Amino acid sequence: MMQITNGDKATLVYIGEDYYQDFVTIVNKGIEMFYQKVLTILTCLDLSNNSFHGRIPEEIQMLRSLRVMNLSNNGFSGEISLALQNLKDLESLDLSRNQLSGKIPPQLSSLTFLEALNLSYNQLEGSIPQSNQFMTFTNDSYRRNPKLCGLPLSRKCNEVGLRMPPPLGEDEDSWLYAMSTWKIALIGYANGLVVGLCIGYTVLNELGNKWVEKFKKCGKRNRRRCR
Repeated sequence: MMQITNGDKATLVYIGEDYYQDFVTIVNKGIEMFYQKVLTILTCLDLSNNSFHGRIPEEIQMLRSLRVMNLSNNGFSGEISLALQNLKDLESLDLSRNQLSGKIPPQLSSLTFLEALNLSYNQLEGSIPQSNQFMTFTNDSYRRNPKLCGLPLSRKCNEVGLRMPPPLGEDEDSWLYAMSTWKIALIGYANGLVVGLCIGYTVLNELGNKWVEKFKKCGKRNRRRCR
C-alpha cells in the first residue's frame, strides 16, 4: 500500500490464485461488498469494529496508494487528522461511530477521488466544507453530529450559535439592568412632575381669580364688613 511498483499494464492478478483462493467482505464506497477473488491492486484498510482509541496516527499518510479506509466503530478521539489529505487516491473514507471532535478539515476537499464519506455519529462541529467532493455528499454522511451546520444539512450555522454574539457577563448584565431601571424611574418621575405642575397651576389660577373678584367687591364696601 505504500508504493505501486507495477508500472506496465497487465492482466488481472488475484491474491493467492496459485495456491488457494482468498475472499473478503469489505465496505467499499458505503456499500458492503463480497469479493470472491481479491485483486492485488485492491488497496484497502479495514480496522472497523475494534477497540482502538486515541488520535488517528499521523503515520497513516504513508499509505499513499490506499483507496478504501474504514475506521468505523472504534474509540478514536480528537480532531480528524490532517494526514488524511495526503491520501490522494482515496475513494472511500468511513470514520463513523467514533468520538471525533472539532471541525471537518477543509484540506480534505483536496481528495478529489473521494466518492463515499461517512462521518456520522461523532461530535464534530462547525460548518461543512463547501468545495469539490463535499458538494456531492448527502445528509447521511453527517448524521448525529448536532453541532455541524451548512449544506447539505438543513441546519444553518447561526442556529447552532456559531455566529451569534457572546453572551453578556453577570456584571455587564446587572449594570444594564440597573441603567434600564433608572431610566424607567426618571421617566415616571418626569411625567408625574409635569402632571403635578399642571394641576397646581390650574388650582392656583382658580383661587387667584376668586380672590381678585372678592377683593374688588370688598373695595366698594367697608373692609371691616368684608372680614
